Amino acid sequence: MIKTVAIDIDDTLCLTEAACFEMENEIMSRMGRAPILRESHIKSWGVVLQEAIQVRSPGIDLEEFERFFSLVVKEYVAAGKLDVIPNINYQTLDNLIDMGKQIILLTSRSEMELAHMLEPDHLLAFRVHEFYHKDNIKFHKPDPRAFDEMLSNNSLLPKECVYIGDSVGDAAAACGAGLHFIASLESGIRNKDDFSKYNVEAFVEKFSDIVDVISGLK
Repeated sequence: MIKTVAIDIDDTLCLTEAACFEMENEIMSRMGRAPILRESHIKSWGVVLQEAIQVRSPGIDLEEFERFFSLVVKEYVAAGKLDVIPNINYQTLDNLIDMGKQIILLTSRSEMELAHMLEPDHLLAFRVHEFYHKDNIKFHKPDPRAFDEMLSNNSLLPKECVYIGDSVGDAAAACGAGLHFIASLESGIRNKDDFSKYNVEAFVEKFSDIVDVISGLK
C-alpha cells in the first residue's frame, strides 16, 4: 500500500522553468552578464542551481549570483511570477490526504530558494508533512540516496512510496531507490521517450491526474 506521496516542486507541483529562465536572465542583466540561452537552461533544468548556473553562464561569480538571486526571487514571488501553485493542485493534495496519504516535498532547491514556501502561513504548511531540499539531505537527485533521510525518518519501505517528478534525474533517483515513479509531462519540455530507461508507473499530462494513478497502485 502506498503510504507516502513524495513530490518534486519545479514543473511538477507548479510550472517554473519558463519563470526561472526569465528570472535568471533578469539577474544576468543586473550583473552585466550575457543572457542565458533557453537551450542551455532547459538542458540543465533539474540540476542543483549552484551547479546549473555555472553551465548556463560559464565563469559566473557564484557568491555575487546568490546575492542577486535572494533579492530577485523575492520580487518575482511578490509579483506572482514564480511558484504559483494552481488551486486545482492544492485540491489534489487535499484529495491525497483524504485518501490517507502523507505528503512530502523533495526537491533539489536550496533552503534559500525555498524560503518563501517554508513560511508557516504558506498554503502548503498544513498539507505537507516534510520538506527535503539540498541543505537537509546528504545526497541529491539523480543519486537514489536522495531518499535516504525521507525513508529513514519516517520508517518507510521504498515500495510504500511514490515519487512524482518531471525529469530523468527524478526517475533515476526514484527507480534506483525502489520507489514507484510517476512522470509529469505537463511542462511540455520532456516526452515519454526521455524516460525509456526507467520503470515509469504512469505518465500524467496534468498534476491532478496523479490521484487516479495512485489509487490504482498496489
